[in-house]
Amino acid sequence: MARYGMVIELDKCTGCRACMVACKVENNTPEGVFWMNLVRYEEGTYPKTVNWFMPRPCNHCDNAPCMAVCPTKPKSRYRRANGLLATDADTCIGCRYCEKACPYGVNFFHPEDPKKNNYLDWGDKDLQKATNGASPPYKNPIFDTKVGKEQRKIAGSNHRPKVVDKCTFCVHRVEKSLQPACADTCPTSAITFGDLDELTSDINKIIQRKKAFRYLEKAGTKPKVYYVGGMRPGSESREIEKVQRKKT
Repeated sequence: MARYGMVIELDKCTGCRACMVACKVENNTPEGVFWMNLVRYEEGTYPKTVNWFMPRPCNHCDNAPCMAVCPTKPKSRYRRANGLLATDADTCIGCRYCEKACPYGVNFFHPEDPKKNNYLDWGDKDLQKATNGASPPYKNPIFDTKVGKEQRKIAGSNHRPKVVDKCTFCVHRVEKSLQPACADTCPTSAITFGDLDELTSDINKIIQRKKAFRYLEKAGTKPKVYYVGGMRPGSESREIEKVQRKKT
């Protein structure tokens, strides 16, 4: 069984945010919620400065604090056979312990009905004239099905109120041997997804060829997202801008 992870080559990332858009469209996330985030850094002293960017999905940690604090039995936040962390939409009680425990800030709680979290009133007559009556879906039916050997329903997008969700590495695509939307869309191929336990996989070739690091790895979370290039946040870098989700 594969143990999936991701490597992001920071020297290739241009900060275009195509990964953020692809993730939002693929997973139908509501206003202000981005499962894929992007942080901009600036190095050096003016006028000799250099910008670089750091895409930030869920790390699907091998030692995940979000999973450790989940109080339900069986745990709603669980690890799939392929190593990816998921939330069972049927058993999540919305206690938000996982949200508080995660050092990466990648969990999202939805207090309202999904239909109330759309960006616009798509029923507005003036808007319908411009869209010819079309409106984007707030819901992806694939998240209403049970997946994998575990046969558990994964919390995806803002489909239910009072449930916590997060990046799933596009589990519905991975089940069909497809790449996550962010990796599939990246115009510079900066994001590589694959099997960390397969020594000859593309992801391991990149990790072995270049000096890789993991974000906040000192926290002991054992994240499965690796970075190469750029600089370690908190070393000599100065964070000047963050694309953040809207606070609820």
